[in-house]
Amino acid sequence: MTPRSVSPLRGDEAIGGVPGATVVDFWRFAMPDLRMNNTRGLFAEFLVHRAVGSHEPRVEWASHDVETDDGLRIEVKAGAYLQAWDQRAPSLIRFGGLRARTWTPEGGYSEEKSYNADVYVFAVQTAREHAVYEPLDTDQWEFYVLPRAVVAAWDADSVGLGAVRAAAGAAVPFGALAGCIRAAAPSAGEGRRGV
Repeated sequence: MTPRSVSPLRGDEAIGGVPGATVVDFWRFAMPDLRMNNTRGLFAEFLVHRAVGSHEPRVEWASHDVETDDGLRIEVKAGAYLQAWDQRAPSLIRFGGLRARTWTPEGGYSEEKSYNADVYVFAVQTAREHAVYEPLDTDQWEFYVLPRAVVAAWDADSVGLGAVRAAAGAAVPFGALAGCIRAAAPSAGEGRRGV
């Protein structure tokens, strides 16, 4: 069974049977705060999606988070020092889910975990005081870009920010992110698909 394709929602669509409710009301309910872990991760994916100029939609069950129009697969991991709850100290940043099982409709989940992206982007929201925390300001984000070979060499499911910084070097600002992602991408002969 193949689902029908749908157009992206605008937000003003009415929700049948719920008087006065629209899709934007649902979005406000489900994602009211970009400090929430899941929402922060989705927002970081959105930033990378915009940085590379992708027109490919996000696919929930894909083996990677963002795909460029020419098939480059990008995994995005996000972290922050501040959370949406009370804290005694800033959070230690660790990125999980570096390798995962892939899924297909024909075979279900793969038996083995693997590194499934060509490039990995580690996004850090850098605010350390709630009074100045502004997740919509890309100047408050740092990005670290690594090719799959470097991430796979760790042979780990998760890694701390210190290891990412040691491997990637200086943080990349949002304006330079697309170029750094392209520079980290393998050539077609090195296993990149879709090019």
